[in-house]
Amino acid sequence: QVQLVESGGGLVQAGESLELSCAGSGSGFGPMGWYRQPPGKSRELVATIGRDAVTNYADSVKGRFTISRDNARNTVYLHMSSLIPEYTAVYYCNAHSLINFKIVDLWGQGIQVTVSS
Repeated sequence: QVQLVESGGGLVQAGESLELSCAGSGSGFGPMGWYRQPPGKSRELVATIGRDAVTNYADSVKGRFTISRDNARNTVYLHMSSLIPEYTAVYYCNAHSLINFKIVDLWGQGIQVTVSS
């Protein structure tokens, strides 16, 4: 059964780095990505990556975040550098999976990232 589980969040100081991981339990993943929901705001795109490694980043994180994936392990990563308090949010993993010839949009439960000043 396909599911996504995030890990690697926590509390960090401004200027430090952090890497999030999201492991899928199944196979056949297409595009994968990360979204976040800051306090009091709607969920927003952070970055996406296709199976062919084509990436897309929100303007606010370009040059600071790097998304990557390991297709053999069905895992997507988000390396975050130069963290600032404004990046505090719940981060969600997203993936598309083909299950029985049907595309399924999957979401992780979310993981907290808090950046202190």
